[in-house]
Amino acid sequence: MAAQHHDVVIVGGGLAGIVTALEALRAGQSVALVDRDAPERLGGLALWAFGGMALVGTALQARMKIPDSPEAALRDWVRFGEMDPADTYPQQWARYYVEHSRAEVYDWLLGEGVKFMPAVNWIERGRHGEGSSVPRYHIIWGTARELTRRMIAAMRQADTGGRLTVLHRHRASALDLQQGRTSGVLAVNEDTGAEVRLTAAVVVLAMGGINGGHAQTRANWPTNRPLPATLLNGAHPFADGAMHHHAADRWGAQITHAGEMWNYAAGFPHPFPHFEGHGLSTIPCKSALWLNHRGERIGPEPLVTGFDTHWLCQQVAAQEKPWTWHLLNWRIAAKEFAISGAEHNQRIRDMQFPAFLKETLLGNHRLVKQMAAESKHFLVDDTLAGLAAKMNALAGTNDVQPAVLQATADTFDANFANGAKLHNDDQIRRILHARQWGPDKLRTCAPAPLQKAGSGPYIAIQMQLITRKSLGGLRTDLASRVLDGADQPIPGLYCVGEAAGFGGGGASGKRSLEGTFLPGCILTARAAARHITTGR
Repeated sequence: MAAQHHDVVIVGGGLAGIVTALEALRAGQSVALVDRDAPERLGGLALWAFGGMALVGTALQARMKIPDSPEAALRDWVRFGEMDPADTYPQQWARYYVEHSRAEVYDWLLGEGVKFMPAVNWIERGRHGEGSSVPRYHIIWGTARELTRRMIAAMRQADTGGRLTVLHRHRASALDLQQGRTSGVLAVNEDTGAEVRLTAAVVVLAMGGINGGHAQTRANWPTNRPLPATLLNGAHPFADGAMHHHAADRWGAQITHAGEMWNYAAGFPHPFPHFEGHGLSTIPCKSALWLNHRGERIGPEPLVTGFDTHWLCQQVAAQEKPWTWHLLNWRIAAKEFAISGAEHNQRIRDMQFPAFLKETLLGNHRLVKQMAAESKHFLVDDTLAGLAAKMNALAGTNDVQPAVLQATADTFDANFANGAKLHNDDQIRRILHARQWGPDKLRTCAPAPLQKAGSGPYIAIQMQLITRKSLGGLRTDLASRVLDGADQPIPGLYCVGEAAGFGGGGASGKRSLEGTFLPGCILTARAAARHITTGR
């Protein structure tokens, strides 16, 4: 068996692992980075992510006259996440996040050459205003792919004297422990089966979430919440929870909040899947009608995105069948339809600002046409009756009666029969509220009848719940040290990013202020590297 010695061994080559490696290298440490994926996929889910970050008290917020503060952000965070005051370490990490996200993420990234789009977005407002009280969602220009590529380049540049070893296509199979402290990692080459022992005084676990696979997702799903019969997978398939359980079973680490997840309610199968069950998560159109499998509007409170993703997921999971429908028209789709992630946001990803501005103002007809051509779950027809027939053909049922679909559209459109001042529909009220904020007004249609002349053709999208991120993980302190059952640090063992529930084993509570994940990777990684190299 081959053997190597390093100062630090990092398990996982996602954003958290890369930032940890970068900071350790800059401090003069030798680093081994163990990653299961191929070299071109170094970066993990961050390569595919959209790149939104919830940040507090930034210069961009100040330019937009957004009155924010760590105190206000913490109130939003704790209330929306339904955090238990006795949950010590998640509470500590929540406070650390709101107090340090500007300096340690926003300012730090600017110093690394990362740029942000010139507008702050407002999402996760809460159904009753209990979410984000002000806009905080900053979007990386170039998406998270640009962020990840910059971090990888910086890591390579910091490798002076050959102090960095990256083992691609290697899986960490076991952690070594000698005399009560970390002594290294046993890794296996997944192509050849050859083993290598990496000795080090410090091991950092950065292997992603505990619920990347459906087996763990279903095993950890809270018993008091509905679980749909089928799910799509938007997480990383290598995030299988194996190292979480190894650290817990063999080392006494604590897995906490494993049942808390950040899933999305509006996914559909990837037309060209990267792995089995791979789904795409839409950014649902606010103006689309969200229907059950029969073509009836889900209610009595209509489902509208941008307010409470966690609640949306529960409503979708509770439906009689594991799919729902979005009913809209071409006018709505061109203005509002979007897919989360870097892959389908080419104008932002490739930093094509004129084209981005044109599509924002005139409509992203390109993406709508692309999905109509590529996805069998994206249906288009000139009539509602024809659309109903296509919906039934896709589902393999006769659940959607043309008369029911027509009545659903007619009932909604009746809101506009007596003028804008006399409508009485909660979805319309939410849309009008969202359009008060400039960036939302740019990409949200003014309320209008679904059957408004010239708005067609009609579109139906078959949606399923899609998994994404684990909110729970290994319990850690503010130095990202893994804690045992007595809440004492396990010497030499750290955990960062999603593997640590983005800090503390569950820093978000039950639901997140969307955009806390990429910054959580950076904050926990930098905290670990700082403690490893300075003891602070």
